[in-house]
Amino acid sequence: QVQLVESGGGLVQAGGSLRLSCAASGRTFSRNAMGWFRQAPGKEREFAAHISSSGGSPFYADSVKGRFTVSRDNAKNTVYLQMNSLKPEDTALYYCAAAKTVVAGTDQVEYAYWGQGTQVTVSS
Repeated sequence: QVQLVESGGGLVQAGGSLRLSCAASGRTFSRNAMGWFRQAPGKEREFAAHISSSGGSPFYADSVKGRFTVSRDNAKNTVYLQMNSLKPEDTALYYCAAAKTVVAGTDQVEYAYWGQGTQVTVSS
């Protein structure tokens, strides 16, 4: 079992930056691919970024590519999402998720464990 707790959300002006963190419990973190997803008000949850268990092969949604960076520190059981050049359309509840496999893709069904989310609000 893996428990995930996100932090680092908040209110920021357009063009600003935030770094989200996701702390994982459990002994398997170094074998879990990790993903970040987000859900804007009135919209379905969507994929943002993912990273393999070793920290390689980061992959991004087109909407965040070039602005967001996903990384992880397996010694700290933590995955990060650095968000730069934030836009009002990035406003959403951001979730981290863990897969049971060392690599995972963009489909939510590939992820077995989910955090409660952290709110990011970008003002114009």
